[in-house]
Amino acid sequence: MTEDLPITILKGLRGVVDAFYLDDAILEKVRKEEATVMAIGSIDVINEGFNEALKRDKVACIVKDPRFRLPPEPTVLLKAEDGTLMGMEVFPETAEPYKDKDNILWLSDGFIIFTDVMPNPGQSQAFIMPPIPFPELNESNGCYDVISCSPAPTCDKMIREWHGMDDNKRLASVLVAFNVKK
Repeated sequence: MTEDLPITILKGLRGVVDAFYLDDAILEKVRKEEATVMAIGSIDVINEGFNEALKRDKVACIVKDPRFRLPPEPTVLLKAEDGTLMGMEVFPETAEPYKDKDNILWLSDGFIIFTDVMPNPGQSQAFIMPPIPFPELNESNGCYDVISCSPAPTCDKMIREWHGMDDNKRLASVLVAFNVKK
């Protein structure tokens, strides 16, 4: 596999402003920052996608603008400690089935809570950011075990500053991690 093929593919995607690999030093800074992230109300935020990305051979970052495609799955879930799904991110294309339902509370245009699902007494809740598929990188271009994730907003800013980019509110980072055939 040509070392730059994944980066070339990522840079060629609609809405990608830049793509680059992250080194161990910035990944360690991001890991430390991700461990401190809390949601409003002191609910934990667990970036499972980032934790999985750290287990891959390569971690690339794409910096995208609003033209980039939507993720194939929700990037944020609200779960009880036992794994019960209590809420999730929705997109304009996936929101219709939830409109006008009695058991749905809209926290925003993009996040719903299931009001008929409660955690068992004493169980904590957390916002989970799961690993998300990233089909553009795959075995046909030498990438295996591919996942993507969104870094926390503070980490997004940290990564873009590390790469020498201005803090532009119209841009956001997505991490794409994968293994390479040995």
